[in-house]
Amino acid sequence: MSAGVRRRMADLACRTLLSGPHRYWLLAILLVTVTHYAWGAITRPWGDQKVSFVPADQVCATDGPLRYCINRDKRGTNGDIVYHLHGRNLEEQIWNDDTYFTAMVQQQWQQGKALPPVVVTLSYGKTWLLTPKGAKPDSGLLDDMMARLPAIEAKIGAPRRRLLLGESMGGLNVLVAGLSHPSKFVKIAALCPGVYAFSPFGPQANIQAAIARTGADPKIAMGVWLMANQYLANEGEWQRISPLSLIERAGPKYPALYLSNGLYDAYGNYEGTERLAELALRRGIETEWHPIYGGHCATDTSSLAAFLLS
Repeated sequence: MSAGVRRRMADLACRTLLSGPHRYWLLAILLVTVTHYAWGAITRPWGDQKVSFVPADQVCATDGPLRYCINRDKRGTNGDIVYHLHGRNLEEQIWNDDTYFTAMVQQQWQQGKALPPVVVTLSYGKTWLLTPKGAKPDSGLLDDMMARLPAIEAKIGAPRRRLLLGESMGGLNVLVAGLSHPSKFVKIAALCPGVYAFSPFGPQANIQAAIARTGADPKIAMGVWLMANQYLANEGEWQRISPLSLIERAGPKYPALYLSNGLYDAYGNYEGTERLAELALRRGIETEWHPIYGGHCATDTSSLAAFLLS
């Protein structure tokens, strides 16, 4: 078919659509489309609520697959190091984001007289799970991270104390790291951590019952299941990192815990985090449990900031 014929056919189609009853349907579709986009433009957020604070001095670097940023308050630091492990789809520069909870923590510190710790945010990418080396190719990040901390501390200086802070995916990761290496850290702050009272390798009926019981979003639950299967091969490997299993061997000399979770967490983490707090207290671990009326990663930044300084 020649180009001229194609043009004539296109012209005929346009004239047909714009004549008779067809033009009314075309106008109606056009009106609906314009209205939809106009309403979207009007109703989407026009800006962000931002935190007023002085951002920390931030120096970033890489070490093999690990990316990290060293953050120092401009007023000085107290000799401690907080290792911050971020949530899913974030990155190592998140500490100074003025729309994130980390800015509110800095604001709380700056309103007091005490100097804060150095904060080192660690990242292996948008999504990652700290596991010992196992059958899966992506496993072994726990061993890798622990092996790389001395090189980071050589740049900062030997810490007075090491602390861990993480939210969501990072909340699970700090629990895995701190409860697997309790002699290395003095405190663990896990916000909305991915702690589950069921196993992703258990019967499907148990998983479905947990989704219904916790109010978890089924799509999110499927994503969690896929992530677990990326880094873990079986039930035995899951038990090596499940905080509810790791806490069973803990005692009073384990790191102090700060645990928080929103009641309406779409990830279904409230149930497991509450159980972890109960078990930790039973094992004699110094524990702060902050149940919050809110959704995923709703956080009481005042008590968190105080915990990291105390």
